[in-house]
Amino acid sequence: MIALGADHGGYELKEAIKKHLDEKGIAYKDFGTYSSDSVDYAKIAQKTCLAVTGGECDKAILCCGTGIGISMAANKVKGIRAACCSDYFSAKYTRLHNDANALCMGGRVVGVGLALELVDVFLETEFEGGRHQRRIDQIAQIENGEIL
Repeated sequence: MIALGADHGGYELKEAIKKHLDEKGIAYKDFGTYSSDSVDYAKIAQKTCLAVTGGECDKAILCCGTGIGISMAANKVKGIRAACCSDYFSAKYTRLHNDANALCMGGRVVGVGLALELVDVFLETEFEGGRHQRRIDQIAQIENGEIL
């Protein structure tokens, strides 16, 4: 299951992503927002990402105006590796090499067509592992306050 979240700046993009996931038969849970009324992205990011780290969902897709603010907030949730992407290569390689578990996009930056391509490649690409696992482990060490 995919956790979805957006603030008002990413609301329309989140709604397009929901329709796309419905068409592909991919289950999701929508953690808001549910309108274009102004809301704080940090709260949405936290709620959405806790569903991933808690095991309720496998990955998260988050949207705000730029994708940047919501990705910053998401990365404060222990265990989240969120990547703000606006191109195909980054969305693919953040899964392949970084094992990102949250894709962040900007509703005012990325058009719907491209966003849906990024969603697809993000969800379809598996983590390569190998030498990249060591780096993921180092990220976790930093997250835990350890000195590398």
